[in-house]
Amino acid sequence: MVNRIITDISDFIFVCDEPKKVDVIFIPGGSYAELPEYAAKLYSQGYAKWIVPSGGVAKDFGCFSGPKSKADIYTGDYRTECDFFVDVLERNGVPNASIIKEDKAAFTKENAILSRKVIDERGIKVESAIIVCKAFHARRCLMLYQMAFPDVAFSICPIHCYNITHDNWFMTEKGIERVMGEIARCGNQFTDEIKDYLPF
Repeated sequence: MVNRIITDISDFIFVCDEPKKVDVIFIPGGSYAELPEYAAKLYSQGYAKWIVPSGGVAKDFGCFSGPKSKADIYTGDYRTECDFFVDVLERNGVPNASIIKEDKAAFTKENAILSRKVIDERGIKVESAIIVCKAFHARRCLMLYQMAFPDVAFSICPIHCYNITHDNWFMTEKGIERVMGEIARCGNQFTDEIKDYLPF
């Protein structure tokens, strides 16, 4: 019984797809260099023409507190998560002309909505996209970006952060807290998004 529950939760939260050629790579906000590094790798392999890094400052802190990984390599004076991601992308070979910046979002829903806004402002047609995100953040990112881009086919290409993975999250208090928090947020934010369409 317990194993079935863990497996079902793991498969729901930790969405993971093989990369495929798409129009755009989206990176929801964060402070881990591995996210834009992986996006840059996908770009260099020809998976997309555009990358959209998104993120202003976290709503809980009111500022960008700096990289949580590889701070010895990426040492810029970053004002926003987007500034940090752009520096990592450029230092890993992505030309500035291929980066569409979104530097206002404070949380995941805004990452999705404001990324849609900057894409629309550029007049770029998006039919398919990759989201590069933290592994335990994958389901919520897919849900919210799909709501912002209802006609886009998404692939999720995650990075493991905090050593929380599909196979070990239930073994630590920190992993359980993160994953259960994501389940709650998925439910709450899904309800917030569809309540105007419900018949009751």
